[in-house]
Amino acid sequence: MINVIVELSKYIILTLMIVYTFHCFYTVRQSDEEDRNELLRQQLLLIFFIDFTAFLVLYLKTFNFKIVEFYAEMLLFFAAIQILYRLLYKKASILLLNNMCMLLSVGFIMLCRLDISSAQKQLLIAAGVSAIALVIPVMIRKMRFLRRLTWVYAGIGIILLAAVFALARTSYGAKLSLLGVQPSEAIKITFVFFMASFLSRDTSFKAIVQVTVVAALHVGILVLSKDLGSAVIFFVAYLVMVYVATRNVGYLALGIGGGSAAAVVAYHLFGHVRQRVSAWKDPMAVYQNEGYQIVQSLFAIGTGGWFGMGLYQGSPESIPVVKNDFVFSAICEELGGIFAICLILVCMSFFLMIVNIALRIINPFYKLIALGLGVEYAFQVFLTIGGATKFIPMTGVTLPLVSYGGSSLLCTILMLAIIQGLYILREDEDEEFEKRKQEAIQRLRAGETINRTRQI
Repeated sequence: MINVIVELSKYIILTLMIVYTFHCFYTVRQSDEEDRNELLRQQLLLIFFIDFTAFLVLYLKTFNFKIVEFYAEMLLFFAAIQILYRLLYKKASILLLNNMCMLLSVGFIMLCRLDISSAQKQLLIAAGVSAIALVIPVMIRKMRFLRRLTWVYAGIGIILLAAVFALARTSYGAKLSLLGVQPSEAIKITFVFFMASFLSRDTSFKAIVQVTVVAALHVGILVLSKDLGSAVIFFVAYLVMVYVATRNVGYLALGIGGGSAAAVVAYHLFGHVRQRVSAWKDPMAVYQNEGYQIVQSLFAIGTGGWFGMGLYQGSPESIPVVKNDFVFSAICEELGGIFAICLILVCMSFFLMIVNIALRIINPFYKLIALGLGVEYAFQVFLTIGGATKFIPMTGVTLPLVSYGGSSLLCTILMLAIIQGLYILREDEDEEFEKRKQEAIQRLRAGETINRTRQI
């Protein structure tokens, strides 16, 4: 009977995920507020039923009561965050909030499947950070002096990265964390704020040179620390923000050329890079060593097929560091390729929403912040999934909100809280514009009335 439930569950979860993904894109197109709110409520129901089905299977396969306790705590967390955002921020983007809850749900399901203690830690971190993040949107609206802290952001980033390079121990071939925290995750935010603060005031050639020097220091320290995934994310964010701020194709071309040359130099200088490229080119040739991880990942993806093996029917634990770097492969194996594609589309919906917010914000400082954070999020998703599927060499970054990792989860939730603050700012700008428009129309009508009276 349990095997029948497991087999049926994967089709139920897949169907619910497909409907949720459709809602992500269809909701944006709804102009009627009542229809949009109804779709958002349906999304919450879909998340609930996906979680209920998945955790029912997890419990039936293990009869571990900790899974039931975790499920109840997770539901309480989601209910609290949904209610508090609606109470505190009437103008918040509920679609953005729903997508965050969906991605967290997928992560919690897979972490419970792989390691219940890791799932409990992840939930605790998510709850704590979300409580802090609730004050971020109001800070974005009220603290107008943030754009003047240009060199503070640069100093914080460089000092913290230098401390990691000097003091951190090497883990998996790279220096990543200091005292259990990965500072590069937090510096993604300060780096974007630095770039936005500088470029919103000045886009002259001299300013671009100064920005490039600071960005090069960030990326250079990360490369020396062998944290290549973060280095690439910083570089892409720098490149896109400079291009958008200046609209100069020459800077974009120089950046791409310089980045390509730097990649070649890194390949020849660092054996760590050569190993990952070798594993990417032909993992079977180095299966016993650096190719083992990617080969196991590809086996998992291929075994899952379109519909997946079902929860607890596969063997994702055979992939080294699966809950951190290769959680996407575990999802493919047990929940299926179609589910994984839907997950990618939800992430894409996330990014498109952030870009839409950036395009509609008038203030250039906030516009660049939204764009920079969106690019960092999207490129991190690309690096993680691309590495797991052998599309690109593995870079060792996590899938935001899904993979296990306290620093990544903390900074992603804070990043999304900043985006919520920018979304509310955009709504404020729209209201102010509409108010001025109505006032102008009233003045125009009043002027016409006076002219008619004079003519009479």
